[in-house]
Amino acid sequence: MRNETRGTVELTLAMVLSGTLGVFVVESGASPFDVVFFRCLFGAVALGLYSLARGFFTGHGLTPRKFGLAALGGMFIVFNWVLLFEAYEVTSISFATVVYHTQPFFLVLLGAVVLRERISAAKLGWLGVAFAGLVLVSGVRPGDTASLKGLGLALGAAVLYALSTIVTKRISGVRPHLVALVQVTVGIPLLLPFADFGAAGRLGGGWGWLAGLGVIHTGLMYVLMYAAYAKLPTARIAVLAFTYPAVAMFADWAVYGHHIGLVQALGVPLIVLAGLRVTLAGAQGAPRGRVVSSAPRTAAHAPEGASPAATRSA
Repeated sequence: MRNETRGTVELTLAMVLSGTLGVFVVESGASPFDVVFFRCLFGAVALGLYSLARGFFTGHGLTPRKFGLAALGGMFIVFNWVLLFEAYEVTSISFATVVYHTQPFFLVLLGAVVLRERISAAKLGWLGVAFAGLVLVSGVRPGDTASLKGLGLALGAAVLYALSTIVTKRISGVRPHLVALVQVTVGIPLLLPFADFGAAGRLGGGWGWLAGLGVIHTGLMYVLMYAAYAKLPTARIAVLAFTYPAVAMFADWAVYGHHIGLVQALGVPLIVLAGLRVTLAGAQGAPRGRVVSSAPRTAAHAPEGASPAATRSA
């Protein structure tokens, strides 16, 4: 199998797994804080064992400054998950996932505010298209408090993801697996005060879903993504990233019978198209070798010799 073909298969599989994340969250029956706590716990074990087996801890390149940046990015990532999973509960996986994919636009806006990056006229135009799509997708009616709350939670999650990306993009010379490991490990003490172990002890079969979130959606999914990034051009990554919301919407319909309405459906392609254009425009302006993807996951740079990834993970 050719290198690029293998990378396509790996990233597609990773995005399909990402699209099933919402089902695992809902089926676990745990609160959003408990879900994220145990995702971090199981994910840290999975990523730690993989990194140990691959010898990534030797010559890791982590300095106190880089570790601090990774930890700060981890704080944003962890609470980004909490808000997103809460949005699943109050609205639906489909609705929350589509709104969450406004991430690239918040990244552009925060880049302008925090890093003083210039926003081109084309990007402003695509931001307008995305906003129009968001208005259609939200479909919020006066008095619809659940949709309003879900909209706010998903948008808040997107902002936190963008903040994490800005922070962790500044890390170089460290394998992305180790950056992700630091981020999920930080989540353990961070969420410990919010974890309800009494409720978790009554989950029964829900533990299998929680373990899946850590091992499959954090360990395996990240390994597949990072392996694919080294093999694929930016354009391919950006396009394949939208497999995630497509699978999430299908899973929400297949498992729970949830689907967005006709008017809302008109907004989905606007957000997807605008997100794709902004992501590709950002990649074209990035230094050579940097790969940018809009999927919800960890933002990181790989060491020299591997393709750096500035990316999110849900």
